[in-house]
Amino acid sequence: SLNAAVQGEGPCGLLGADGDDSLYPIAVLIDELRNEDVQPPLESLATVEETVVRDKAVESLRKISQEHCPVDLEVHFEPLVKRLASGDWFTSRTSACGLFSVCYPRVSSTVKAEIRQHFRTLCSDDTPMVRRAAASKLGEFAKVLELDYVKSDIISLFTALASDEQDSVRLLAVEACVSIATLLPQEDLETLVMPTLRQAAEDKSWRVRYMVADKFSELQKAVGPEITKNDLVPAFQNLLKDCEAEVRAAAANKVKEFCENLPEDNREQIIMTHILPCVKELVSDTNQHVKSALASVIMGLSTILGKDNTIEHLLPLFLAQLKDECPEVRLNIISNLDCVNEVIGIRQLSQSLLPAIVELAEDAKWRVRLAIIEYMPLLAGQLGVEFFDEKLNTLCMAWLIDHVYAIREAATCNLMKLVDKFGTEWAQNTIVPKVLGMANDPNYLHRMTTLFCINALSETCGDEIITKQMLPVVLKMSNDQVANVRFNVAKSLQKIGPKIEKGVLQAEVKPVLEKLATDQDMDVKYFAQEALSGEKKLFHRWIQILNADDK
Repeated sequence: SLNAAVQGEGPCGLLGADGDDSLYPIAVLIDELRNEDVQPPLESLATVEETVVRDKAVESLRKISQEHCPVDLEVHFEPLVKRLASGDWFTSRTSACGLFSVCYPRVSSTVKAEIRQHFRTLCSDDTPMVRRAAASKLGEFAKVLELDYVKSDIISLFTALASDEQDSVRLLAVEACVSIATLLPQEDLETLVMPTLRQAAEDKSWRVRYMVADKFSELQKAVGPEITKNDLVPAFQNLLKDCEAEVRAAAANKVKEFCENLPEDNREQIIMTHILPCVKELVSDTNQHVKSALASVIMGLSTILGKDNTIEHLLPLFLAQLKDECPEVRLNIISNLDCVNEVIGIRQLSQSLLPAIVELAEDAKWRVRLAIIEYMPLLAGQLGVEFFDEKLNTLCMAWLIDHVYAIREAATCNLMKLVDKFGTEWAQNTIVPKVLGMANDPNYLHRMTTLFCINALSETCGDEIITKQMLPVVLKMSNDQVANVRFNVAKSLQKIGPKIEKGVLQAEVKPVLEKLATDQDMDVKYFAQEALSGEKKLFHRWIQILNADDK
């Protein structure tokens, strides 16, 4: 039946006697491909209204173009591009913009001239969507053009698109600027590119200025050190002081990268004279996104400016950011302390920044204390175990007896993360004895924290520490006079049960749970029975494992 359809019987030839029409779509496709009025499906799909479909069609056409030899490209593919470029609907013209660059390098000079003309026409199309599409492909198209045509054609199109009435077109021209600047000789940049770039950096639309800020490092590399020094430094200062927070944030995010790429011979002088004053203002910016963006990169300046400048000029800024009301700002500073540590050393760091961290850790507002606890594992990893034990260990233990439950809970989780970083031997020598000592605290809340810590630490400490050090303390606490402590003993025994040997469970844990199961307090009874039930399941599992091993 497939052959019948191919030989001319049409799509119905694929329908069998049983009425099965599952092959009908294939028959229709074959019939259409046989038709003299050829309408390639990808060309049709490149004109539809749905952007996603159009983009996929263009993507497929770009791949197919690579499979054509130069002759076939001119005979079959290039006419398709022309049809799309001169289509009545803007959708086909936007699709054409993505196809010029893939066919241009492999066609004759006559056809190349036609392609350049079509692209020029689309860059001045009446429909903003088409001009946007052309602007987005301007840099890509420039890369495949001969240098003379880049200067004669692309620069004029770039200038026109960068002055378009629609800011959505102008911002895409900024993106193209990076590609164009990399193609031109250094001596042509000042006259052909920089006037338009200066204009974009001061554009009335914040979106265009944002794009300049976002692409600033790439632009800096493209134009080279001399133009950077004369033109981009003042432009960057203005972007850091921009009236729109989004622009300031984008520029702040590029501070480290911009400073790194400055010419070495006068890098320090440019930073200290022109960039650092703007940075100081941004530290106290009214917008938290700006401050957060700056905090994520500012620590990197210390490696560029060196020890003396860091201590004198940057440390006061880091301190201010450590005390910022925005948690993200504080986190970004603490996350990058290792950059500063490498430059000024751990002792200097402890004398300057650590007091601020300790002060925050003891802040009257519990949410501030909570924020510092959450950063502590990160800080510990950067400072190392010796320094941590000397300066911060006491602080971490103090949080365990804080009067706010959320702090005690966070401090418990913090211990578990610290053990992950420093290891079980450190835990056994440093943390476990202090935690277990709290079991005798007169405050029942602190005694309960001991149990919570044991639950958490059992995840990271070895079975030997649990059995020999933790279990005896938990069992002893089953006689506590406060019911809340007793039922938490039952919960702890259920938690650590799987880590304890079968013999110890039977001889030591089970009798305690059976005693708690007859407690006068209903909650204690309930949780003890739950633990016993869990113990029985665990015991049965062990029996199954042992039987399987015997077999």
